[in-house]
Amino acid sequence: MTAARGRRCTLEDVAARAGVSRATASRVVNGSPRVSEAARRAVEAAIDELGYAPNRAARSLAADRSESIALVVSEPGVRLFADPFFAPATLGVTGVLEPTRYQLVLALAHTEAGHQRLERHLLHGGVDGVLVMSGRAGDPLPGRLAEAGIPTVVAGRPPDGVAVGYVDADNVGGACRAVRLLIERGRRRIGTVAGPPDMVPGVDRRTGWEKALVAAGRAPDPDLVAAADFTRAGGEAATRRLLERHPDLDGLFVASDLMALGALDALRAAGRRVPDDVAVVGFDDTELARSADPPLTTVRQPLEQLGAAMAQLLLDQLERGAPPAGVVLDTDLVVRASA
Repeated sequence: MTAARGRRCTLEDVAARAGVSRATASRVVNGSPRVSEAARRAVEAAIDELGYAPNRAARSLAADRSESIALVVSEPGVRLFADPFFAPATLGVTGVLEPTRYQLVLALAHTEAGHQRLERHLLHGGVDGVLVMSGRAGDPLPGRLAEAGIPTVVAGRPPDGVAVGYVDADNVGGACRAVRLLIERGRRRIGTVAGPPDMVPGVDRRTGWEKALVAAGRAPDPDLVAAADFTRAGGEAATRRLLERHPDLDGLFVASDLMALGALDALRAAGRRVPDDVAVVGFDDTELARSADPPLTTVRQPLEQLGAAMAQLLLDQLERGAPPAGVVLDTDLVVRASA
């Protein structure tokens, strides 16, 4: 985020690139309505081109704080309210922030234009800190927030070299325990409905499936993997693909409880009994697992604790100037009737 090599981009650089005065550029950055539409577009284009972000240290010295924290979710709103992951995690966040002066602001963005608007808002001082959930590989936002000096904590491991705080669950270890249970139950053809390959939980839970098979002397077969999008419909479609490729499938590790419900739907439609014909293990231990038919064996990750830990790490940065830190939470296997 420099205008020239080794120098941070300034508001003067933005004004010069846009062909306007510094005062006009400042009004655009601060959201003033006293700017022509043409000037606003020119300044916003210059901001995007130069990668400008306000100097957060200077703003802090001036006591220019919003006293708000953004909870960024890169998913459509319908997914946010349908996926049982987000409610307990958000409850954990709000429980920690409730006694503080900070207000939590929900920020949804799932289109390119939406991400650009959100990034511009966050980088230009819209909030004091950011919590990022449902982040994806290649998402530039955490890195840009770190470069701008904005305290940030993400759910899941951040990209290599990005200096932000993070809280993750032991996805690899939890998946290993799930698949090891299927092996101990005598299952020979164990497939997995994996999460998206551009999300940390999706990658790590597939890695756990592979490691458990290798430890048991079995070679992981890529043809026994079907990726889905952490939705019930996605889990159902992925399970149908696995059954078409491997009718002898007798064990299935599914990377989320919601997808596991879809897997149960697909197995039922195919006339497969659970667990007699196919044993199924999910991941999360949400309320969906307990109410499934049959009740779902699953890996419990402490979702409310995950959200609380994210909020606490962010407060440590905001209030004490603590450096970004990482936390990995333990997972447990909960055995029920599906396996």
